Amino acid sequence: MCLLGAARTGGQAESAQKPLMAEQYFKNVQVLRGISVKEFMDTMGFFAASLGENCTFCHVEESSGDWAKYADDNANKQTARKMILMMNAINKSYFGGRRMLTCYSCHRGGETPRVTPNLAEQYSAPVLEVPDEITEQAPGAPSADQVLDQYIQALGGAQRLASLTSFVARGTYQGYDDPEKHAAEIYAKAPDERTIIVHGANGESTTTYDGHSAWIAAPDTDQPMPVMTLTGGDLQGAKVDATLSFPTGIKQAFSQWRVGFPTTLNDRDVQVVQGSNPGETPVKFYFDQQSGLLVRVVRYTNLPVGLNPTQIDFADYRDVSGVKVPFRWTVTWTDGRSVTELNQVQPNAAVDAAKFAKPAPPSPVKSAKP
Repeated sequence: MCLLGAARTGGQAESAQKPLMAEQYFKNVQVLRGISVKEFMDTMGFFAASLGENCTFCHVEESSGDWAKYADDNANKQTARKMILMMNAINKSYFGGRRMLTCYSCHRGGETPRVTPNLAEQYSAPVLEVPDEITEQAPGAPSADQVLDQYIQALGGAQRLASLTSFVARGTYQGYDDPEKHAAEIYAKAPDERTIIVHGANGESTTTYDGHSAWIAAPDTDQPMPVMTLTGGDLQGAKVDATLSFPTGIKQAFSQWRVGFPTTLNDRDVQVVQGSNPGETPVKFYFDQQSGLLVRVVRYTNLPVGLNPTQIDFADYRDVSGVKVPFRWTVTWTDGRSVTELNQVQPNAAVDAAKFAKPAPPSPVKSAKP
């Protein structure tokens, strides 16, 4: 993760009502001010994806493994600050303040912006670029109600789904840089409460949505702040994830639906449906046209530098008390990728309400005695 000048000040604790801003928690934040700590970290992932680099490209080499060193300045970090200001100025001067230009517009995954046409790209098969937003209903496409009703029926039907009011699941989680799988637990309660606990090598990581608020608690090897409050698109994403645990409420989760043009995923035809709410970024759902099952979700966090995508791919649907449940999903975002695989799901299990409370900072893992 790239921090563009950030080390923990350690002087303030986050309140339940208002999350700390990046400049309140980190040192030497000069440009990316007024956003939450989690959105600040998301922005670092956006930079990494745009330039195809890792954290130490913009930060000093010593910052790897030492959060305090991320605040140190160097030439690349100073250039990055200038580029953010340049991007903002262009959008303001030429596009009326609309965000039409981002880091990715020019860098496209490269350290330096592209300035020369690539003939191989010009004369090769075009890569299908899926738009961030479906702006109008595709001609001849089915209605959103038709697609969503087929999805509910494919899962087992509305009556079966309504009978599932909670579950406890166990399985494994493996991050993109994890050499091995780690035990994981999921606790969920209808209509939209959900907690995932991963027992990692450096301690527990917990992601919780209580129906209104969401948090991520993780060891300091994974994030600079013990417990981060989710806001904006991150909070919206946590709500979507929890709602999909009990999908009978999916129609009511969004005030506007649009169906786009069909496309293919893994050689299978899929129908793309977009849900949106005023003031929020849209969420796209990809449904297998043959089975009716949900195979992908793409959602975004609206950052100062651009839309940051998160993609979730669902697979291995199995029957649990008459309801089809995905036993495997892959989450891909600009700062990593993870695979969760379930091996046990207990439907309608008793779940303590405390499971959905704001998680406590994780305890450090005790090293084994020699």
